[in-house]
Amino acid sequence: MMYNDVLLRCRELDSWTQDLSLPNVVWISGLFNPQSFLTAVMQSLARKNEWPLDKMNLTVDVTKKFKEEFNQPAREGAYIYGLFMEGARWDIQGGTIAEARLKELTPSMPVIAVRAIPNDRQESRNTYECPVYKTKLRANTYIWTFSLKSRERPAKWVLAGVALLLSV
Repeated sequence: MMYNDVLLRCRELDSWTQDLSLPNVVWISGLFNPQSFLTAVMQSLARKNEWPLDKMNLTVDVTKKFKEEFNQPAREGAYIYGLFMEGARWDIQGGTIAEARLKELTPSMPVIAVRAIPNDRQESRNTYECPVYKTKLRANTYIWTFSLKSRERPAKWVLAGVALLLSV
């Protein structure tokens, strides 16, 4: 971990402790245990709506905005940033995964809205189950799977090795 990264993490934690509330947009890459944060999002919505936790799933909506454009936290769930896509890119206007551009190895993702929904409301058509990893090595750094919208068949993105990364 680089010194600059440590300073960014300290600044992020400092801003959290100012008013002890969830920031407008959470830098998920700066968290030591991002899985715990995502689980907490699920748990808080399950408790709020009185849904059984074992029948819940995370759903994500990739926004068209970046961190600076948000001036309040999500009403349900959380907004997260700090992810990069490998093997493809996110088409902001079309709202889907698209072919990678030449020399653009890991483009950054816009802010992603994360919330929990019951399993039976999960949309599975026209989606790619995209794995999320901490690092490019992938090995033991798996975090979660996000269902991302796609116009192509999922097999195309599987063959391309498309994944979201927290650090590049």
